[in-house]
Amino acid sequence: MHDTDLAQRGLALLGCGKMGSAMLAGWLARGLPPTSVRVQDPHPSDWLKAQGVHINEGFGDSPAVVLIAVKPQVMGDALPALKALPTGDTLFISVAAGIPMATYEAHLGTVPIVRAMPNTPAAVGKGITAIVGNAKATQAHLAQAEELLSAVGEVVKLDSEGQMDAVTGVSGSGPAYVFHMIECLAAAGEAEGLAPDLAMALARATVAGAGALAQESGEDPAQLRRNVTSPNGTTQAGLEVLMNEDNGLPPLIRATVAAAANRSRELANG
Repeated sequence: MHDTDLAQRGLALLGCGKMGSAMLAGWLARGLPPTSVRVQDPHPSDWLKAQGVHINEGFGDSPAVVLIAVKPQVMGDALPALKALPTGDTLFISVAAGIPMATYEAHLGTVPIVRAMPNTPAAVGKGITAIVGNAKATQAHLAQAEELLSAVGEVVKLDSEGQMDAVTGVSGSGPAYVFHMIECLAAAGEAEGLAPDLAMALARATVAGAGALAQESGEDPAQLRRNVTSPNGTTQAGLEVLMNEDNGLPPLIRATVAAAANRSRELANG
């Protein structure tokens, strides 16, 4: 990250929990000077204190970027702190789930805002983040947000903010669905006579390995599935249960994602 504007004017974080810390670790690893970073957080972690960044010393004069990474529940308390900021052409990037851009505009006025939805695999650099900008956000702003957020994984651009609820249901909440898949696979292995530790080791490595293969091979997941499935073999027997259109995984996952997306809409509408 050799953005001289960012290094000179600085980058400010409002909130630095798990997601903010994962992003900051990525930026520092890319060469952003710690002295260019200002963090406002009521409970800074020991890790954060050891990074050499400014903590709870204000936002500086006019930072190039302000990352809003506080939990949605405390947003009402946190946003007034930004009002005193002499914004100039500061870009605001929010990674808070469920908070529409209109909420920030109501507090901050007509400033460039990019709303982003990352997910927790960002903690190991394997996240995927969807972004969308408001009317004031230019292509250059979106490119800067994409560059920053790529420190923790892939970035995709949305056509409209309305798609954010579906993104929440798929990638935002999705890691939890996959973790539960690991739990279920391990429990099923136990039921078939495996020791709990062994069943969990098999389940965890299988889901992680399959995900890595799907990501890195570039092949269509349907083709990867067919590659494992011999005619009348063991995999086909399992898939006949899992792929049942009436009571298998397809209707279950559709209902799961729909429930999460609907809840996201409810939260956005207050």
